Amino acid sequence: MKKNVSQPRAVHENKMELTLIISYYRALDNLKIILKALSNQSFNDFEVIVSEDDFNAETISFINGNGHLYPFPILHIYQKEDNGFRKNMMLNRSVLHSNADKLVFIDGDCIPHKHFIKQYIKNLKPGCFLLGRRVMLGEKLSSSILRGQSFKRLHIFSLIFSDSKKIKESIYNPYFKLSLKTRGLVGCNWSIRKKYLIDVNGFDEDYVRVGVGEDCDIEWRLIESGLKKKSIKNKAITYHLYHPETHSDENSFENYELLESKMQAKHIICLNGLEKQ
Repeated sequence: MKKNVSQPRAVHENKMELTLIISYYRALDNLKIILKALSNQSFNDFEVIVSEDDFNAETISFINGNGHLYPFPILHIYQKEDNGFRKNMMLNRSVLHSNADKLVFIDGDCIPHKHFIKQYIKNLKPGCFLLGRRVMLGEKLSSSILRGQSFKRLHIFSLIFSDSKKIKESIYNPYFKLSLKTRGLVGCNWSIRKKYLIDVNGFDEDYVRVGVGEDCDIEWRLIESGLKKKSIKNKAITYHLYHPETHSDENSFENYELLESKMQAKHIICLNGLEKQ
């Protein structure tokens, strides 16, 4: 399989069914097991963009040396330097260089279930965006999985007797809803058609602190633009690897203040997004 490893470029050679965008920052063991899980997907017409908010020689070396081993093309987009939280900027760059009409977003600490891509392909219809959920793996289980680079313990019976949380999210049921409640968008597991993101000018790059900008903000703008949100909980499942909390109350407060100001100004099409207004 041809390898795509580079700074962003404007043209891709082959049209794909779906682009999976991984927001990534300095966690190569995490990336390795995510790519391994993607190699085992039940649907395989997709490309991967590693959207790295950093410049990291170790990641570049790994993808250059190993990208050809995976059954999907990989495009690695990265910063010239590590200069703070610029996740939304990198997401916008990834959207512009994606080679598919359907986009899925995960974070670089989320392992996808083997039918993850298949369920997004099956359920992503016009007029909506899709929301998946995540199992919160405990610290001990996460360490075990990363050491062995193995998925053997990612099943409900093992999870029940682990230090993990939100275990009900791990029940895979593609046939009917296990819950009628549709919760909010989480930036580490969701999907949309590229056209709809372009219509609202993508992610708002004014958010330079962790949280809100890549989930709450984009969610309200998409809904205000006329889209419906649809839950595919227990269909599109990810397993979130443990790490210490990176959010702070101060950052959250400032982000929500920024969100409130944008909602009041009705900036459904953000000013600092895919195109600078």
